[in-house]
Amino acid sequence: MFRRIDDFVESYVHTHQGTQKLLDALTDESLDQRVAPEHRSIRNVAWHLVTTLPEMMGRTGLSLAGPSHDQPAPASAKEIAEAYKTAAASLLGQVKEKWNDQTLLQKDDMYGEQWARGQTLSALIAHEVHHRGQLTVLMRQAGLVVPGVYGPAKEEWAAHGMAAPAE
Repeated sequence: MFRRIDDFVESYVHTHQGTQKLLDALTDESLDQRVAPEHRSIRNVAWHLVTTLPEMMGRTGLSLAGPSHDQPAPASAKEIAEAYKTAAASLLGQVKEKWNDQTLLQKDDMYGEQWARGQTLSALIAHEVHHRGQLTVLMRQAGLVVPGVYGPAKEEWAAHGMAAPAE
């Protein structure tokens, strides 16, 4: 749970940058990749990352720029990446502008439970990282190069003058 706005901002900037790198690496051709027919596609996972920001934070009283939770996913990977960029920037701006450290203790109805806003922000980051993991697997299956988020990806080790770790 976050207790200071500055701590959330620092953490979310890193989270946002990693997610943006992944979304920017998507192609229109990759969007229909699924792990299995009955599972979410890259398009669905990526769009869920985008729409969760305004949906979840709307429960705290913030009104983020971005698509509504029920808006259909666009056909273009670039549109998905741009929508995420807009929603994430809106989140950071509104939290910094409208909240303070004391606001993080205020509780809101979150899916039938009462969560402190600092807890909601922690859950938002955990949710995003969870779905990023799904996205990277789907990206590999689609033949995309997955950019490193918490260190170099397999294809990036050489740029660091090192061999990728053995299997």
